[in-house]
Amino acid sequence: MTTALTSPSPLKGGSENERNEVETVTRPATTQITRIARRETGSTAACRMVPEETPIALSFAGTTHAVMMASPADFEDFALGFSLTEGIVSSGDEIEAIEVEDHGAGIDIQIRLRDQANTRFQARRRRLAGPVGCGLCGIESIEEAMRSVCQVGDAALTLSQDDIVLSVRLLSKAQPMHAETGAVHAAGFYVPGKGVVMAREDVGRHNALDKLAGGLARAGLTGASGAVVVTSRVSVEMVQKAAAIGSRFIIAVSAPTALAIRTAEEAGMTLVALVRGDDFDIFTNPDRVISGAERHVA
Repeated sequence: MTTALTSPSPLKGGSENERNEVETVTRPATTQITRIARRETGSTAACRMVPEETPIALSFAGTTHAVMMASPADFEDFALGFSLTEGIVSSGDEIEAIEVEDHGAGIDIQIRLRDQANTRFQARRRRLAGPVGCGLCGIESIEEAMRSVCQVGDAALTLSQDDIVLSVRLLSKAQPMHAETGAVHAAGFYVPGKGVVMAREDVGRHNALDKLAGGLARAGLTGASGAVVVTSRVSVEMVQKAAAIGSRFIIAVSAPTALAIRTAEEAGMTLVALVRGDDFDIFTNPDRVISGAERHVA
């Protein structure tokens, strides 16, 4: 089963209903299983919902670039977001078409690039000598793994302490698959005064962030207008992807790595992590987090 996107408009905007109409390949994101539940009162057979995990190939110019274990949903967001955060394209306009193919054992997303982007991608492919693992897909050299992070610019957005706490609280309410299974990550976009305006879930934290990046690009939302909020730890790749989105904030429930902190500092981002209730730690650029409920959007 294949869906072909021949118009650039589905890549840059449209409602959730329009997005669902485009993606004709559908699979259940969760499955009900039976297990033995052992409790203090004894053991019983019971049902539980668990998330599906499917190999999803991201292919450019007919060649597989990466295979990710991911939740089988939001395919177009995933394709566009991965292309953007990995620097394969600079905007959705450089993608000519996306085709989602169900091969039974997995999903293959075929991404057709326009001429200039395709030329850049082919040059990048020629620099690779062999297959790589999925941690840094399509990257073989240390230099590429440690590529310069995008600069997010001057502080045009500040958040209050209340915003930080609220962003995590609202993201927890925007995770239907996690509420059902307790086993997926989420990435959301928090805009002051509006709340979490978009969220994506996936079994992989990087995948959730890529899907969010794609969803924001298609909706025409600029990263500078809000904060990226994630339920996972903050690794260097998460900072690189958030910077590619253009957000000046990354807010996380869990802790960052040392390299993620240095990278956020280099990008000019404010990294807030370990948000637990009303408590949190600010690791970089703390001047953007102001006391009280005040905030300013330039």
